[in-house]
Amino acid sequence: MTIAPITRSVHTKAPPPKAFEIFTGQIGRWWPKGHGVGALPLVDLVLEPGVGGRWFERDAAGHETQWGRVLIWDPPGRLVLAWQLNREKRFDPDLITEVELTFTAARDGGTEVALEHRDLERFGRDGAQWAASIGGGWSQKLGEFAAFADLPDQEE
Repeated sequence: MTIAPITRSVHTKAPPPKAFEIFTGQIGRWWPKGHGVGALPLVDLVLEPGVGGRWFERDAAGHETQWGRVLIWDPPGRLVLAWQLNREKRFDPDLITEVELTFTAARDGGTEVALEHRDLERFGRDGAQWAASIGGGWSQKLGEFAAFADLPDQEE
């Protein structure tokens, strides 16, 4: 069974290089603090730059919970992440669904950020229901990103 990819997009006033940097280098600043998967509340989310970089959260006690890793790092236009969280929101090194983000220059000098979360059938049974659930989450997260990127203090 194939499950259609989740696709979402958002516009930000930031130009592509700045949008890419905010999405990747400042993810812990714009990602909502209550949206972690570890045993303790998330205080930081980290996306290590470069292919093979880890994608993980850190809690107040300093514990790290891995979410995935960087598969493609091509600033300022493209980022592909391995999402390795299962339906129970636990890290599974054998599960990989891909989250691809593209950062395309918009006519107004800003950026169109497009997200595709694919290979959702790898979640197994009830994968379609799980995909529907995380689809709403991606809409919210991209909205949070755009609102943060559009803050006046983010301008170069």
